[in-house]
Amino acid sequence: MTLDDYCARPGAWRGAGERPSCPIPLLSANDLDRRPRHDLAMFGGKLWRDREFLKLWGGQGISELGSQVSQLALPTVAILLLHATPFQVGVLAACEFLAFPALGLIAGVWVDRLRRRWIMIACDAGRMLALGSVPIAFAFNALTMPQLYVVGLITGVGTVFFDVSYQSYLPSLIARSDLVEGNTKLQVTGSVAQMAGPALAGLLIQLVGPARAVIADATSFLVSVLSLAWIRRPEPSPKPAEGAAPTSFWSEMREGVQFVFGNATIWKIAGSTSTANLGSNILFAVYLIFAYRVLRLSPGVIGVVFGAGAVGGLIGALSASWIARHIGLGPTLFVSILLGGLGSILIPIAQFGYAVPLLLAASVITSFANPVYNINQVSLRQAITPDRVQGRMNATVRTLIWGTIPVGALIGGVIGSTYGLLPAIYIGIVVETLAGFWILIGPVRLREQPQPA
Repeated sequence: MTLDDYCARPGAWRGAGERPSCPIPLLSANDLDRRPRHDLAMFGGKLWRDREFLKLWGGQGISELGSQVSQLALPTVAILLLHATPFQVGVLAACEFLAFPALGLIAGVWVDRLRRRWIMIACDAGRMLALGSVPIAFAFNALTMPQLYVVGLITGVGTVFFDVSYQSYLPSLIARSDLVEGNTKLQVTGSVAQMAGPALAGLLIQLVGPARAVIADATSFLVSVLSLAWIRRPEPSPKPAEGAAPTSFWSEMREGVQFVFGNATIWKIAGSTSTANLGSNILFAVYLIFAYRVLRLSPGVIGVVFGAGAVGGLIGALSASWIARHIGLGPTLFVSILLGGLGSILIPIAQFGYAVPLLLAASVITSFANPVYNINQVSLRQAITPDRVQGRMNATVRTLIWGTIPVGALIGGVIGSTYGLLPAIYIGIVVETLAGFWILIGPVRLREQPQPA
């Protein structure tokens, strides 16, 4: 799991809680300009001395490393072992994200009603069991595409509730003034995992096969469960706003939707991210098939491409706050979301030669853009949202932005099966690049900062 909302793939896979009822000032968007220097945000800062944050950080770092294995191993199982078609690979990708449009808003209400840490523990345990079934079925020669679809659905449901809880839990674990530092540390860890994980995944797949390699991810979820259970800082009990009358489940859900669409900054960022995810998943639905069957690359080489590309993600995460401070928040969001689409142009060019260098370059560029965009937009959303609706805000936004992922995967699979792999790749690049339009028309397009909601 990462804190990413925008999946600038390939090379980058898919980063806010209840306070006591006493009045606590929100961190204004202007405070984002007083964010720590990019080097201090990662290598310095007081969160290094916060043992409870370190538990969360360490557990999620290991979990993210394991997830990089499944990212490559599950579609490789489908393509190389089960000989899946482009459409079947698209369906598999869609299953992982179908839960967000189906359950995202519901998850937001429950996350604001229940203890978020225990939701996260339950989700990690469920995903561990689902992924563990893959090598077991393979050992008995019973592994099928329908089982992979079910595994994708179960892990998707777990990811929905975990991610909404995760983003909503962070501001209750650390001070709001430390959000950029915390998000930077989490994003950098994700980038390091993206750098080392795919190479590890490629090596494991080469050594033990793609099905057995999934054991690594199942084990990483177990580590995450233990690290979350180890956190001792009390989580404030969920409470409605002072003086607020009891509300129904549906009215709480509606409040979250109304908050997002009533805040121009948030819904236009959601529109940009949704468009980018739609395009990137049209492309990624056929990317591995293109790499394996057209470019004739091995899983080990693909792992190296993904891992080396994540070096760009690490650089992007370290420089995200520095870039925003020097060129402004709006220009940073626009340039990074645009770069994520334009970098993918190198992928279809790889068919003419120099495939590995071109895929490496595409992966580095898109992986650099991803955390630059995510750190700034996630921190901004967290900062301008009242604590009592953090879960519902995150759920509503993620319903929108991750809801386009299964749609993109299915569109990519259909185009790839009907018209060929290259048309799907080109269409995905065009759609992803158009995501910058939302930033241009939005209130974050210039240097000015919106006021807190």
